[in-house]
Amino acid sequence: MYLAFYNLNEPPFNVTPDPRFLFFTQEHREAFDSLRYGIEQRKGFITLTGEVGCGKTTVCRAVLSSLPPPTRTALVLNPSLTESQLLRAILVDLGLKPRGRDRLAYIEQLNEFLLACDARNENVAIVIDEAQDLEAKVMEQVRLLSNLETDQHKLMQLILIGQPELAKRLRAPEWRQLRQRIMVHCNLRPLELEDVKQYLRFRMQVAGGGYPTHFDEGAIRLILKKSGGIPRVINMIADRSLLAGYVAGTHTISPQEVKKAVREMETMLH
Repeated sequence: MYLAFYNLNEPPFNVTPDPRFLFFTQEHREAFDSLRYGIEQRKGFITLTGEVGCGKTTVCRAVLSSLPPPTRTALVLNPSLTESQLLRAILVDLGLKPRGRDRLAYIEQLNEFLLACDARNENVAIVIDEAQDLEAKVMEQVRLLSNLETDQHKLMQLILIGQPELAKRLRAPEWRQLRQRIMVHCNLRPLELEDVKQYLRFRMQVAGGGYPTHFDEGAIRLILKKSGGIPRVINMIADRSLLAGYVAGTHTISPQEVKKAVREMETMLH
């Protein structure tokens, strides 16, 4: 609706995890580099935690898309699975047709696949999103998957992505065996004021420039306050603020447009 008005090619504040719009704060860059290091160096277990909407999935997708060609990947987005369903989902996302109908058959097929990849010097990375919601039996199955290894290295790298509850859960005594296997851990925190300023500018530029549109200092501070520095919420507020600016016929987004955007969001939630 407002793209032509702001000289944009596409919406700058969609909430989908598009790697093109990944803005690297220092923490996001460190997480990206650590995840890639953990996968390429075959460290086995890797975890990435952060509040809802902090960009965990986007960072992980960016890492996967940046890996060198001899890397096979699988992304499991639904944590509400049984042990067998998890294994089947991994096989399917790796491009395999699951054999049999039980867990042992799936593990055998997965192990054969991993050994074949290892013989071709191919690495395998399995990402499990929303891992804080995995049932205990499924979490234990994930731990057991790390036993698939050679004398030299792990046959696949397991990346668990989750909210802060995942880190809290892994600190429990019953998960000490899994916790001890985690070789790389990253955590994403909410954005700070300077990050928000650069984040808004960056996404506008990726979407086509948006010149001469800008968010003034008061608008940026208010967006930070109302969003808590969470990128997903920043996107929602910024998108509605641009719409409010379009209606008002202004290319400068001020606190007035942000307040209107926040009121509309609060109305939708009630």
